[in-house]
Amino acid sequence: MSPLIEVRGLRYRYEDGTDALRGIDFTVYPGETVVLLGANGSGKTTFLLHLNGLLQGEGSVRVCGMDVSPRNFREVRSKVGMVFQDADEQLFMPTVLDDVAFGPLNQGFPAEEAAARARSALARVGLGDIEHRAPYHLSAGEKRRAALAGVLAMEPEILVLDEPTTYLDPPAQRNLIGLLVSLPQAKVVATHDVRFAAALATRAVFFDKGRVAKEGKLDEIVELFQWDWGT
Repeated sequence: MSPLIEVRGLRYRYEDGTDALRGIDFTVYPGETVVLLGANGSGKTTFLLHLNGLLQGEGSVRVCGMDVSPRNFREVRSKVGMVFQDADEQLFMPTVLDDVAFGPLNQGFPAEEAAARARSALARVGLGDIEHRAPYHLSAGEKRRAALAGVLAMEPEILVLDEPTTYLDPPAQRNLIGLLVSLPQAKVVATHDVRFAAALATRAVFFDKGRVAKEGKLDEIVELFQWDWGT
């Protein structure tokens, strides 16, 4: 089985001289869910932004057999659906339906098909009855689901989620877990929430100061994670 994501020797330095990534190796296979654990500033978000070319460092990043490079950005970004930590970064159109249809429209689908894809995605995340509401009227949980619907409408092969439980109350977290478990895509999820991680994945990668400090079975990694961060 060929990997969907294959990263080798990835390094990235910010303009202020901070070495955010220091030689990351990482692989994800079809249908797999992998959680990224680690403290704030350990490199998780910086790493995720390399998976669809929002950042570019040194080393090799391949997605669905393609190098993540400018000539492939359009196709790579159709394969990798990213849900940011702050859902407001992804919700900017007048209505929820407009927001969710934005991705398919930019993929070149006609307006009617883009709207149909958007409605299907909204129904899947349980927001089919609020398509005409303004995004800023949504609760935190609804915004998170609307952002995810915008990604699902593009039918990616990989879902990338950065701290998806931020601002969510326990019922909203349970709803999100049920939704993510039901989705067939491979998933890469950065989180501080060990219980959330355990509900989704059996494999974890622990980031520390821009390096992969440990990876393997989630329960083994959680032991290290709890020892370091007291969660």
